[in-house]
Amino acid sequence: MVESKELQVKEKQEVETSAEQTTAGLVFTPEVDIFETDKDITLLADMPGVSPDDVSIDLTDGVLTISGDVKPWEGAEESDVLVEFNIGKYYRQFTLSDVIDQDKIEAKLDNGVLRLILPKAEKALPRKIKVTAG
Repeated sequence: MVESKELQVKEKQEVETSAEQTTAGLVFTPEVDIFETDKDITLLADMPGVSPDDVSIDLTDGVLTISGDVKPWEGAEESDVLVEFNIGKYYRQFTLSDVIDQDKIEAKLDNGVLRLILPKAEKALPRKIKVTAG
């Protein structure tokens, strides 16, 4: 797997805390595809079962955090017969370099796929330099 210098996967880290979790449940790591052009980086994260209202995207100190809650499908009057789709939370972090224009990041969720467009800053865009005679 080749990783871009502009976007790096944050490695797993053991959290050492004496605090108890405030919510019970499973936490999933969404699988991602990352594409790069000269102008931007596109990140696609699979988050089936998450609605746009249940997605959170946070950018703090160059760390992009995406999370989303999967809510139960059944209604109050229904009881489970067979459940193969787990309920829980998606969570993943990425470290962004200063090559990304962090003020212009766009996000869209469509059919369980979160699409983030991470535009590159002007200083990182390739440019042609004109050569003049004399």
